[in-house]
Amino acid sequence: MATAKPRGTLTLAELCAELQISRRTFYDWRAKGRAPRCLKLPNGDLRIRRTDFDRWLTDLESAA
Repeated sequence: MATAKPRGTLTLAELCAELQISRRTFYDWRAKGRAPRCLKLPNGDLRIRRTDFDRWLTDLESAA
């Protein structure tokens, strides 16, 4: 049974596709504290708020 996606969020698959990275890379970044903030749903799935993702990208751009 699929979990409903909260509005204004990205699934892990959507985030990885947008950044053109593997799930493994995402989990590596997350373990190192380099990934955008995540929401952990009661079923264990991760979601990333679009606003948090956009802010994370802006911060990366500013740091470059």
